[in-house]
Amino acid sequence: MSQPSHLAREIATQPDDWARTAARLPAVAGDLPRPGEHVATIGCGTSWFMGQAYAARRESLGQGPTDAFTASEHRLARGYDRVVIICRSGTTTEVLEVLDELLAAGTPHVSIVATPGTPVAERSAATILMDDVDEQSVVQTRFATSTLALLRASLGEDLGHVVEQARAVLDEDVETALGELRSVEQVTFLGTDWSKGLANEAALKLRESAQFWAESYVAMEYRHGPISIAAPGRAVWALGAVPDGLAEQVRETGALFEHRDLDPMAELVRVHRLCLARAESAGLDPDAPRHLTRSIVLA
Repeated sequence: MSQPSHLAREIATQPDDWARTAARLPAVAGDLPRPGEHVATIGCGTSWFMGQAYAARRESLGQGPTDAFTASEHRLARGYDRVVIICRSGTTTEVLEVLDELLAAGTPHVSIVATPGTPVAERSAATILMDDVDEQSVVQTRFATSTLALLRASLGEDLGHVVEQARAVLDEDVETALGELRSVEQVTFLGTDWSKGLANEAALKLRESAQFWAESYVAMEYRHGPISIAAPGRAVWALGAVPDGLAEQVRETGALFEHRDLDPMAELVRVHRLCLARAESAGLDPDAPRHLTRSIVLA
């Protein structure tokens, strides 16, 4: 029997990772945004999408205006009380350029990093090191979701039920967990409010790990064009709340409508399981996505 991939092992630890990381909050809370502050997040790829989820969640909980920028297209000149940088590798070129700007301007910031001794970790005014959830797979899973768990905990959320839901997802047999999703030819992910960032991340994970056609949209925007690709043999997967009437409209196209009444972070774990299943069926190594490396370092 072949050994499980790094990605499979890293996906499996997530519920315990979230519980352990959330428990760290008292030790690091002083470096994280305070209620009422005007906050921005900076990240690339998966880290940007975690920033999107946190930003929307923070605003919806009334804790202050929050924007999420990709490092190459930020608007930090607007002025922010604090910036949260998310960077697993600690070496991403665009993130380092933003860090230089923050240091020059004296803007309060904190960097959440997985790899010690790296430029982002060493040079930031404050660093939260998450080396216990670093990954060997190029594909990010547990670092990103554990970072979001910490940020959600900082907003006052109790993640106990989310941890239990994710454990239940991992305990399911593959048929129960995924069903028809293992054989569809395409998936569109939908999100609302803070789950939109996780919908973006879900689609990215399938593209990276399984070279699989996946897209993501704001749920209410789906009927404004993207529904045109819905058809038998394809799926629409909603993370979080579902707008009235949308499920019925999708089913009328013949497409599979997928939704569970779970916290979107727990649903993302189910997406991770689909990534493994689709990569295996395609004969791909999920740890080594085509054309990608662990960090983008530009010359």
